[in-house]
Amino acid sequence: MTERKAQDCSRSQDHFNIGPSQVRWDGQAMVIDIDEVCVPLPRRIKGTVRVHPQQLFNFGVNLEPHGLHRWGPIAPSARVEVQLQHPDQSWQGHAYLDSNEGDEPIDRPFKEWDWSRSLMANGDTAVLYDLQLKNGENPVLAYRFDQQGRVHDFEPPALHSLRRTKWALSRRMRSEGPVHVKQQLEDTPFYQRAVLESVLLGENVESFHETLHTARLVSPVVQAMLPWRMPRRF
Repeated sequence: MTERKAQDCSRSQDHFNIGPSQVRWDGQAMVIDIDEVCVPLPRRIKGTVRVHPQQLFNFGVNLEPHGLHRWGPIAPSARVEVQLQHPDQSWQGHAYLDSNEGDEPIDRPFKEWDWSRSLMANGDTAVLYDLQLKNGENPVLAYRFDQQGRVHDFEPPALHSLRRTKWALSRRMRSEGPVHVKQQLEDTPFYQRAVLESVLLGENVESFHETLHTARLVSPVVQAMLPWRMPRRF
């Protein structure tokens, strides 16, 4: 996650270079070669991440009425292998890969969103996208992606408010039963990510959940703080 000049980036059909790091497709997996330096304390991060899709999807939907922001899963169910040399760490497990793209700044149409993905007992992946737009609309996307490459929509359950984060971010989750925060993974002034325990489609599930508040993201205070988390090689 390093911001770089345009001349430091290049891409083709099967690779995307960003400075010394790159993303490439080797015919079987998406391979991410990482070679970066952290901030604010300089520390090397070097290694390789491989994402092996169980099933590739060609599915996408608009997130707002004008089609300027789009989302779609590439591999909603996958296996990930992480092998780092700096620091010396490795692990593997279940993975999820999707794509968000937009033709304008993210804060123009959106106030905030709550997103989650849940691994179902049979290996399917369920995704909930709860959006709040500045025009007053609040669309909810609810899709289940099965292991045969099919997409099924479902009725989103009731909305539950969760306790605010340490940065006082409000957040919400749709569930058929009580919702509990099992682990807080990331907590920032404008974004949070956590593992939740909830009930979805009749199952007790663990969900990766994120909340984004765009007004906080574009505030001058947060913009001044971002270079301390994301290096800029300009």
